[in-house]
Amino acid sequence: MELNADFTQRVVLHSHDIPWKASPMAGVDRRMLDRIGDEVARATSIVRYAPGSRFSAHTHTGGEEFIVLEGVFQDEHGDYPAGTYVRNPPTTSHTPGAAEGCVIFVKLWQFDADDRNQFRKKMDAGLVTDAAGVSVNVLHEDTRETVRFVALDPGVTFSETPAGGAELLMISGAATESGDTLNEGSWLRLPIGAHLTMTAGADGARFWIKTGHLP
Repeated sequence: MELNADFTQRVVLHSHDIPWKASPMAGVDRRMLDRIGDEVARATSIVRYAPGSRFSAHTHTGGEEFIVLEGVFQDEHGDYPAGTYVRNPPTTSHTPGAAEGCVIFVKLWQFDADDRNQFRKKMDAGLVTDAAGVSVNVLHEDTRETVRFVALDPGVTFSETPAGGAELLMISGAATESGDTLNEGSWLRLPIGAHLTMTAGADGARFWIKTGHLP
């Protein structure tokens, strides 16, 4: 299966408009954003766990990173409330589920094979604000990619030309980018060399952004 697999193209999706599709595990549904492969795939998705649902134990051969958007995600290592960013690199394993249900944004098979940096962070902890009203928390940075959480005051513009492309998910608020309005749940992917200009709406904007990682 290939979905939005041409990384030279700009892609905007509003995830709330995408129908949920059942996964192989009962009670776990997903909205696919990009994908190369079938059940074992390089994939970016929104995943919903019904209360009491869980996946069977598995090892992340290609790595996994995710954001908890709603509810509390759980595994044998602990509870992960909404607003948590998690990186599970290759060779890590767990048995995920959600006693009360949850929604996560997850990326699979997109790690460097030698990455072993496993952690979880609260995305909005430690924000650093500049004079223009742009607040940033660097969640992860290495020679391959940079992952940040960005909060914009109303009307503030965030502008850059990221090396290696960019991908972002709107967490809350709204912003415009190249004529598109991005609301909560909107996903934007920009190819290498594209310029990003995000201007926050009346309620500001908060988004997760990864740069440098696209082929």
